[in-house]
Amino acid sequence: MSKTKWPRVAKLRQSLRHAFSMKSPFGPLSEADRELLAQLALAIARRRMVGPAILFLESLRPLSYIGSQAMLFLRPFLTPLLNAERYDRLAEILERREGIEALVKAIERVSEKRNP
Repeated sequence: MSKTKWPRVAKLRQSLRHAFSMKSPFGPLSEADRELLAQLALAIARRRMVGPAILFLESLRPLSYIGSQAMLFLRPFLTPLLNAERYDRLAEILERREGIEALVKAIERVSEKRNP
């Protein structure tokens, strides 16, 4: 199959080449992202919701992208109550494959520090 004879097939193959790749196209989380996750983890630990939060996050891990899109949908209703910039950044972090894992690890670290 040459690219000139089947340009649509070649274009489709190129677009699907990395469709199921496990690597994130966003790159690693920045220090600011990790700090935001640590602050959220600390808020969860202060409210003594470590167990339910981890259970919730782990059960919804396959749906993390849909959850982040739901956060964007609910943004107009929630941003008067929350910091809009941090809310948007959290939605972007949770959109990534490694976002949920990073949040769970941050919650576990904070929980271990609070309850040795």
